[in-house]
Amino acid sequence: MRTNRTAEQLRPVDIDTAFNRHAEGSALISFGHTRVNCTASVEENVPPFLRNSGRGWVTAEYGMLPRATNTRSGREAARGKQGGRTVEIQRLIGRSLRAVVDLKKLGERQIILDCDVLQADGGTRTAAITGSWVALRIAVNKLLADGTLEEDPLFGQVAAISCGVVDGQGLLDLEYSEDSNAQMDANFVMTPDGGIIEIQATAEDKPMHWDEVLAIKALAEKGIADLGKLQRLAVAQS
Repeated sequence: MRTNRTAEQLRPVDIDTAFNRHAEGSALISFGHTRVNCTASVEENVPPFLRNSGRGWVTAEYGMLPRATNTRSGREAARGKQGGRTVEIQRLIGRSLRAVVDLKKLGERQIILDCDVLQADGGTRTAAITGSWVALRIAVNKLLADGTLEEDPLFGQVAAISCGVVDGQGLLDLEYSEDSNAQMDANFVMTPDGGIIEIQATAEDKPMHWDEVLAIKALAEKGIADLGKLQRLAVAQS
């Protein structure tokens, strides 16, 4: 059982928005020892299926650097294809962000979020979503400031956090050692005011009951509210 923080306490979270001088928006986010580099790039084009639609697009790419974990994993580019986990996570990031964007107000342009895991200790997808919103918010603010956009297409805030049941106790923000021993682990993608965008949950040893699921949902709501404050502070200081 964890000894350095309570069951409902996040790992130390840090969001650095000043490390990248080129991207329209950036956030180097740390959840404890997990560190993800998130950048937002604005392109004045859209995928073919949106051409002449008057709608924009927000999408994401995700990857882990070779020594993000304790053993080296080869670059997916060198293998010639992305793994299933990578594709699943980047689709999750894109869906999560589009849930709070009015694509018509974005116009026929797209914003691409690149999420590169520098170091992994559990919760890389949740850190990527949380950091990507900060990068996206900063990029949109620049488009509004320079007159490229007349209306704000970003109508909400989104963050993500992991929760789980370890040794019979609900825990917030699992690090790898906890996640690998969890009887249930879940990822919650939510708005800070309690709106649910997506939940991914799996019972590992035995079926879990709704009271256990609702208990970790309550932990997630607290964690998301705390992350929302940190996101807003990072944007304000950018």
